[in-house]
Amino acid sequence: MRIPIEMLDGETLRNVIENFITREGTDYGAQEISLATKIDQVMRQLKSGRAVLVFDSASESCNIITSDQQNNHQFSDQEPIAEVVDDPPADWER
Repeated sequence: MRIPIEMLDGETLRNVIENFITREGTDYGAQEISLATKIDQVMRQLKSGRAVLVFDSASESCNIITSDQQNNHQFSDQEPIAEVVDDPPADWER
């Protein structure tokens, strides 16, 4: 189920994003990116619609997935967008 980010207050949304980013506990990107920068990157993706916040009732957990994954109904694995966070496209504003 998609959760519109407007339904969450700012602090709650930030906590959900931080939990998503730190869930794996490792960062294997080519360069180290601060947590604050990663949070900002994910927030921009959510606001632009490139990523969406979803709730999985089976696991009773939130996840962030790409809008393509949502459009393709790929909710079984709900692959996170970590690769986008760690390595944003070259044309992205930083």
